[in-house]
Amino acid sequence: MGVPAFYHWLRNKYPKVEVDVREEIKNAMVDTREANPNGMEFDNLYLDMNGIIHPCFHPDSQHQQPTSFDEVFDNIFEYIDHLFEIVRPRKLLYMAIDGVAPRAKMNQQRSRRFRAANDAEFVEAEENSLRRKFENEGIKILPIPQFENLDSNIIIPGTEFMDKLSKALQVYTKFRLHNDPGWEKIKVILSDGNVPGEGEHKIMNFIRLQRNLDGYDPNTCHCLYGLDADLIMLALATHEIHFSILREVDDQRQNRGVEKADSSKADSGLENSKGKCEKAHTVNGSKSISKKPYKVPSELVIYPTLQDIFHDIHSVTLFPLQFVNVWILREYLKLDLTISDAPCEIDLERIVDDFIFICFLTGNDFLPHMPTLEIRENAIDLLMSVYREEFKRRGGYLVDMQKLADKSSYVDLKRVERFILFVSMYEERIFNKRMIVREKIRRSILRKNAKVNYLDNEQGEASSQTRMSRLNLNCEACNVVENTKDLKRELECIISDKANIMKQGVQDKVQKYTEGLCWVLQYYFFGVCSWNWYYPYHYGPFASDLKGLGCTKVTFKTGSPFKPFDQLMGVLPPRSFRALPQPYWNLMTSEDSILVDFYPKDFEVDVDGKSQLWQGIVKLPFIDEERLLSETRKIEKELKDEEVKRNAESMDILVIKKSHSLCLQAQMLYTRHISGEQTQSREVLDVKASGGMNGFIHPLPEVSQLTQSGFRLKRMMDVPINSVLCVRYECLSGHSHIPRLLQNVELPEEILSESDIVREPLWHTYEGHMHGWLKLIVLCVVLDVTILAATNTSSAPVWCGLADD
Repeated sequence: MGVPAFYHWLRNKYPKVEVDVREEIKNAMVDTREANPNGMEFDNLYLDMNGIIHPCFHPDSQHQQPTSFDEVFDNIFEYIDHLFEIVRPRKLLYMAIDGVAPRAKMNQQRSRRFRAANDAEFVEAEENSLRRKFENEGIKILPIPQFENLDSNIIIPGTEFMDKLSKALQVYTKFRLHNDPGWEKIKVILSDGNVPGEGEHKIMNFIRLQRNLDGYDPNTCHCLYGLDADLIMLALATHEIHFSILREVDDQRQNRGVEKADSSKADSGLENSKGKCEKAHTVNGSKSISKKPYKVPSELVIYPTLQDIFHDIHSVTLFPLQFVNVWILREYLKLDLTISDAPCEIDLERIVDDFIFICFLTGNDFLPHMPTLEIRENAIDLLMSVYREEFKRRGGYLVDMQKLADKSSYVDLKRVERFILFVSMYEERIFNKRMIVREKIRRSILRKNAKVNYLDNEQGEASSQTRMSRLNLNCEACNVVENTKDLKRELECIISDKANIMKQGVQDKVQKYTEGLCWVLQYYFFGVCSWNWYYPYHYGPFASDLKGLGCTKVTFKTGSPFKPFDQLMGVLPPRSFRALPQPYWNLMTSEDSILVDFYPKDFEVDVDGKSQLWQGIVKLPFIDEERLLSETRKIEKELKDEEVKRNAESMDILVIKKSHSLCLQAQMLYTRHISGEQTQSREVLDVKASGGMNGFIHPLPEVSQLTQSGFRLKRMMDVPINSVLCVRYECLSGHSHIPRLLQNVELPEEILSESDIVREPLWHTYEGHMHGWLKLIVLCVVLDVTILAATNTSSAPVWCGLADD
């Protein structure tokens, strides 16, 4: 999920960070050894796999749904091929599937899955009702396909589906390494659901640790595919210059039915935004950039794609893609966060770290946002403005990630408190603006409602009164000036209640929120500092309530991750009980279960002030970890051997072709392991042979193969046993992150100027809602139900109302 609305804000604020991807012509066979047509050559490609798995599991409804696990796997393979053809990594492909998440993230997963189950039950009930109606009327219809009702909640560690997916990806990887010359020189790492940690954070941990060790090339060019906006923050936090995020075009994601764009007509814009990758491709000893037309040269040797080999391919919809280039974002931040009359020489690296930190205040997957800080109201612009203007008065930077090893000094909480209190000075004006906008919406609805002649006069009057009652429209509130004070008191009362910030207990909430800021900061720059910590409230505090934050003492206990089945018990709704092994079913579904209070059938979803239903706050009880684990431990002895493996922690798998320079070391590892010569089960990687990658390798025990698979997977299994080699891979740990540029890094040429920085008035200072948005409130009356709809030219939120009365 990431930071809500952050990417929309970013692309509007800093438009040159994103460039369209150039691709070879549609349906053409591509030799991925050729130069990248985007004028960039990437060393490493990282895939946040859950962003691929979900749309392949339940694709857009306009397209055929998969009817089996094998068809889901086919979709995933095809999408990986598509991304590989675009990026063409030269050294490494890293596929990271979400493993068990920290407890702080599990709360968000639990809320999302309970809400999805509730929505699914509603849709299912409506469909069953319609089916009964059709049958009663003698209308023949097809039965519900068996796979259509398959629960997408099985896309989570520990399930049978995820276990089969891991095995299928191993088969696919071996097949590709054996058959595709574009793959034969790369290393492939698969981090599946049994390796703890969220996919994107496993990737970032790998990058942080590699750049801290001998042999690492400071000019390594990274590309990370994923849809979460927080990937941009995570990339910034690595302090790697040559970093691009690959993601679907934002507009296309909102219009899922579009055809794949004709990339031959698209200008990538990379000629104006190249990083180190500009000079990475070498031909006959001379550097060049691919300027080739979008066709396959006649002299190329063509190697078959999966589509050519398997004609029964189940196609997945492919959408236009864009690169988000981190080096351009850094350049924007350098200009936009210029500190006038600074008390010291400004360090861009620390400015970047502070920017990441202040964005946490607008909310993320681990902490709710402060009630006054909505990104759709340009909250980030407000935070940046306060940061610039108050830099000197508050004493300087907020965080110093070079002191991360010193757990008490990496964040200056006294400065953070002063910064937040400066922000709190704007709260009243933000509330006043919201009341004015809300009142304009009410008046607009009143006027439009008065014009509706849906029924005859008598019925129309009655239905109008009903609709107005439902909308809670107060005619006496039409005078904005006279009612402002009353509305302000009412609104503050509502928000105060929702934020659960009362005089008694406020100290604990300040403590927990401060802990949360520090926890998220460490998570982005170091990794999990505590697997068990979480924020125990549904709402964030007001900025003004955080007085005293600077005196807070923050410590964390590392703890340990949940087992996969324990996480399933912690996040799944009762509707998804079959995703668990059978011994757990009664514990989740029985009315007599000691844990029955963890799984309410009815719960509140607060959507007040939200533009989308999915943004609503799901008010579920928080899981009591001690109670949960004490019960699940009793169940574990009933598990079958295969279930025990699914519930166990594992390590990454490294796969290479036997022609790779690293293969000799891996083969010797197995030889010594089999002969008993080796006393330890792991060996330090030969950095030179691995192409600059550090870590340990372990022998890989025999892995159970897929017992059932479709035709396509069976064909893939025919790879000769001596063609590829697999080992377990382990990152070197215990090294601190280096939150600065590395020595000998080649800085890209700067392309921006002051004219690229546009600072619009802050949201609360001007008339209307969002500058440049065209808004329209349309009152529709359908079957006596009032619906509010909005249309605009730039994806403005539905609730925002009219800019002008």
